[in-house]
Amino acid sequence: MTDLTLYHNPRCSKSRGALELIQARGLTPDVVRYLETPLDATQIQSLLKKLGIGARQLLRTGEDEYKTLNLADASLSEAQLVAAIAAHPKLMERPILEVGDKAIIGRPPENMLELLT
Repeated sequence: MTDLTLYHNPRCSKSRGALELIQARGLTPDVVRYLETPLDATQIQSLLKKLGIGARQLLRTGEDEYKTLNLADASLSEAQLVAAIAAHPKLMERPILEVGDKAIIGRPPENMLELLT
């Protein structure tokens, strides 16, 4: 199988469940603890392309930073949203599994199965 990368937050139960699901299939992903090693804007844009979504769909709207930065403002550009995620990695939805040129958000973790088959 192509290299697997899991963007992971070990404090998140969904993220831990995603890692367990992958490992239960005998796979060992490259684990990126994105809060400790944040993605830059270029990496986020690449990930968005693989996910097939816009930056707004990657945002965690319940985070304090979302409200503080007024990210609900519909006039914000894609570049501004990507910059906000790069500056505040906590805003990025998790977990995300990247397999080759595709990626999927593991909410729920079972969503990842479509990339693992």
